[in-house]
Amino acid sequence: MNIRLKEEHSLRVCKEILQLGRSLDLNQNALRLAEIIALFHDIGRFEQFRTYGTFNDKVSENHATLGLKVLEETNILSRLTKTQRSIACKAIGYHNVRKLPDPADENPDCLLYSKLLRDADKLDIWRVVTTYYAQRHKHRNPALELELPDTPEYSLCFVEDILNNRISNSHNLKTYNDLKLLQLGWIFDINFTRTFHHIQQRQIIEKIITTLPDTEDIRKIQNHLKEYLEKTGNS
Repeated sequence: MNIRLKEEHSLRVCKEILQLGRSLDLNQNALRLAEIIALFHDIGRFEQFRTYGTFNDKVSENHATLGLKVLEETNILSRLTKTQRSIACKAIGYHNVRKLPDPADENPDCLLYSKLLRDADKLDIWRVVTTYYAQRHKHRNPALELELPDTPEYSLCFVEDILNNRISNSHNLKTYNDLKLLQLGWIFDINFTRTFHHIQQRQIIEKIITTLPDTEDIRKIQNHLKEYLEKTGNS
């Protein structure tokens, strides 16, 4: 089930990245490279789940690094040019880092594809988790919960990060609610206007908020994210 989950996720990220690329008027060659990067961005997940039985990088191995090893061993990108291979590998390696390198330290094309991948990936992860949260009462999947304890508590560091427009560190995850707050905070790492529009249209913030405890902290977060989305998405 979880292998299929990642297979379907990868194919949907291909569709998301093509939509984003077309909104930026990228040419066919650029779109093709973006699609290849999206297709293989999570190739390490299959080996990770096969070897460790988890999608939790913290207790197994960084799935992006693992993916680069798989790509090198299989030589699957051999038909790309040297420049294309470099961009693809760097974008895949960067897709799950907390923050991309400074523009002064990295090739602009590499950063463009990395941003496209990160936005497309988040859009589909949000799709996966919000669907799961709505149907979780029917069937539990511990892998999607990173096997975190499902208790009413949440860590205040995640609340503070959101209220200060900061991306949280996944190493601070202690509860299942922390994971949801981390996913809400991804909104501060969105790069393209089209992505903001999708977040609003798909009501991602609302769908995650409804699964969190009804506390003053969570209400503050909801209002803050709504204001941020309206301001940034329409700027």
